[in-house]
Amino acid sequence: MSESSATLTVDLIISLDGYASAEGWPGWWGLESPDYLAWLEEEGKKEFTTLMGANTYRVMSGMSVQAAGQDSGFSEQEDAALTGLAAMRKVIFSSTLQQPLAWPNSELVSGDAVETVRRMKESGTRKLMTLGSLSLSRSLLAAGLVDRYRLVIFPVITGRTGRERIYDGYPDVSLEMVGSRTFGGGLQMLEYIPTVIDGPRAGRV
Repeated sequence: MSESSATLTVDLIISLDGYASAEGWPGWWGLESPDYLAWLEEEGKKEFTTLMGANTYRVMSGMSVQAAGQDSGFSEQEDAALTGLAAMRKVIFSSTLQQPLAWPNSELVSGDAVETVRRMKESGTRKLMTLGSLSLSRSLLAAGLVDRYRLVIFPVITGRTGRERIYDGYPDVSLEMVGSRTFGGGLQMLEYIPTVIDGPRAGRV
């Protein structure tokens, strides 16, 4: 039997001090650059399944619908990136949402997310990628299911207004860098292979 080619990437945007958002700040901390938005649009055209929880579903589906309307308030590039989410295949993990989901191409799963994703990886060939969903991403990482851990770090510290600390509750994780990129405005994308570890490791020569 051939090995499954399904891989899982946790994909997060963060402030320099590790927050996913901040009170009073706009989306992307108001620092999205044209080349970053163009990259998001191109990423959205790739063949993969997006995984998310209920809160992210509510936020992103609303933004996608807003972007598809007239006078959305978003830039043209933001409109393209957000409306493109509707065409993606999406799996939503929630015990509170009800069928049918209004956002196109969305499948609702009410069972255990970790075991469901484990089965998807074992039997599938389609790449998997999270969108936001901090608790889901944390659970999948702790279970050893994440093949790539990708961060886009925005050059801002939101120590007073920051919300949703990303790394709280994480296990210790060793990270091997496999890619990086700088976008306009100083945004840094870092991509790693993560390995959950029991504790500190001695330095390697």
